[in-house]
Amino acid sequence: MTIYDISQEVFGCEVFPGDPAPEKRTLCSIEDGGLYNLTALSMCAHNGTHADAPFHFLKDGKTIDELAPDIFVGPAYVAEFQGTLSAEDAANIVEKAKRLNPEAAKRILIKGNATVSSEAAKVFASKGLFLLGNESQTVGPEDAPAEVHLILLGAGVALLEGIRLSEVPEGVYLLSAAPLNLAGVDGSPCRALLISFD
Repeated sequence: MTIYDISQEVFGCEVFPGDPAPEKRTLCSIEDGGLYNLTALSMCAHNGTHADAPFHFLKDGKTIDELAPDIFVGPAYVAEFQGTLSAEDAANIVEKAKRLNPEAAKRILIKGNATVSSEAAKVFASKGLFLLGNESQTVGPEDAPAEVHLILLGAGVALLEGIRLSEVPEGVYLLSAAPLNLAGVDGSPCRALLISFD
């Protein structure tokens, strides 16, 4: 069994332009004479490796605590791609995943410097995906991410953004990327892992 940690370290993570960076503050320290170490954290729900819930872009969309855990835990397919995905690219990725493992085709993770176009998003949205993941801090173009988010989140496809797949070969894995149980929140950081049983 091989476990790939596909998460960013939180305090050194990439931050989407304009979002606040994660911070930590020491509340108590053994080194300073305290009985224990205690740290307070401050961060955006979308820092580093994180999940997007529909509420991120949809007023009445589900919040992160309303999404079923099996969206984020189960078979997944890692596909490598560079550039902007077209509708044909998206369809080819899903079909290849289905041939290898129909359950993995419900959770697609894109390895590489890839941007999902609105046309590709429509294909992914039509294929019954539970989750779409990518290495960028946003699944669509960084300068105009709204349309792609609206298409995917509007179809109930959760997003897993800011993953790290450079060490992961293409193929089928078990994904474990459960978000924190944060009531009423639009997203959550998560510790994303891929497990290979080969």
